[in-house]
Amino acid sequence: MATANKNLSEYDKGTIPSAKGFRFGIVVSEWNTNITSALCNGAIEALVENEAAEKDIIRWDVPGSFELIYGSKRMIQTQDVDAVIAIGSVIQGETKHFDFVCEGVAQGIKDLNVQTDVPVIFCVLTDNNLQQAIDRSGGVHGNKGTEAAIAAIKMAYLKKQTA
Repeated sequence: MATANKNLSEYDKGTIPSAKGFRFGIVVSEWNTNITSALCNGAIEALVENEAAEKDIIRWDVPGSFELIYGSKRMIQTQDVDAVIAIGSVIQGETKHFDFVCEGVAQGIKDLNVQTDVPVIFCVLTDNNLQQAIDRSGGVHGNKGTEAAIAAIKMAYLKKQTA
């Protein structure tokens, strides 16, 4: 979890491999779209800043965070991507729905990482309230989408180096 001392958008560009030549998939939940759009924008900006070509970034939208698993799976199966970023936002409500969705999405993304050779980056905010989500999608804590893009670049590079 991010703290007041951690800005999710800060990274040392000198330690990041070039994203040039890699293809990235981004699967974005339409639920809490103000949050997920900001996360997606942060991810795309970081990818491009690190030399990914815009034509090599494929975005798909899915209805909600639970659908990120299937969307990511289909992205891997059909788009020849080097990494996928799954972007969602689940905000605590009054029922256990939050727990089931968060657990299912986390396990589903984990399963894709075990079952396929394409890294899937978990960029799903699981916050207690809307303000926490705002703070982590371009607010006071930076943008988790940026952090996810850097992880995607590093994992695509690792995949290439170990192929």
